[in-house]
Amino acid sequence: MIYLVFSGVLWGTGGLTGRLLSLHTHLSPTAVAGYRLLLGGTLLILFATTTGRRRPRGRAAWLRIMVVGALSAGFQAGYFAAVALTDVSLATLLTIGAAPVLVVAFEQATGRRRLDARVAATVSLAVMGLGLLVGEPPHGITAAHLAAGAGCAIASAAGFSAISLLGKTPVPGLDEVAMTGYSFTLGGLALMVVAGATTGVGFTPRPGAVGLLLVLGLVPTAVAYGCYFIGLRHAAASTGTVTALLEPLTGTALAVILLGDRLTAIGAVGAALLAVSVTAETWQARTRAAA
Repeated sequence: MIYLVFSGVLWGTGGLTGRLLSLHTHLSPTAVAGYRLLLGGTLLILFATTTGRRRPRGRAAWLRIMVVGALSAGFQAGYFAAVALTDVSLATLLTIGAAPVLVVAFEQATGRRRLDARVAATVSLAVMGLGLLVGEPPHGITAAHLAAGAGCAIASAAGFSAISLLGKTPVPGLDEVAMTGYSFTLGGLALMVVAGATTGVGFTPRPGAVGLLLVLGLVPTAVAYGCYFIGLRHAAASTGTVTALLEPLTGTALAVILLGDRLTAIGAVGAALLAVSVTAETWQARTRAAA
């Protein structure tokens, strides 16, 4: 569980770092996401090589890498498309909030985890807390943009959910670090091609911009996702998606502390509900493991 909690906290630094990187370089969200995956994947491949881990072997291993790479690129692209069509708060609410619901529904349908009152209460509390923390999106979004943005956000949530479910099934000849590294590298290359053909990927490599890029690739990407997939070996996929709710919680705390953003009373209640839901899911996961 410590790996999943740690990954959720580290993901919370990604929004702030990506926001600062975009301000310094004027890169589009797609280009920032492409750089994030590409650099994070490359760092993980270097780590796997220097620590003596074996390279992926066999058709099944490379098939998993390609599938997770495509899902990672789609997850990032879907989220940023939802942001462009609506706004950050609504895209976050739909993407991060829908993921545990989709995973729990899948686990229930396939018999991987029984949907009891505790599971339903934890997920409901998490989604409610996220909604209060995110707050009401600004007015002026047309119905067409709202529908299209919601569709992109749900598709993004489905991609993250699929990655979480795949992470529960090991593949011979492929460990978590190598899978994440090679998958993210492929996904990052795909996004860079899209960004290069549309908004561009060039920027002036000033020390501040390079430092932010390195932090973005290392902390909320290479380390966070590496920990996430390691943690999924011993926890349910739904547990992973609930602990991922620590991302907006940590991001909000950093924005308040470092950027001077204000947290309303309703937002504070939402943050408390999120913390309670993650704590409850962590406790239930430990109880199931002990049994």
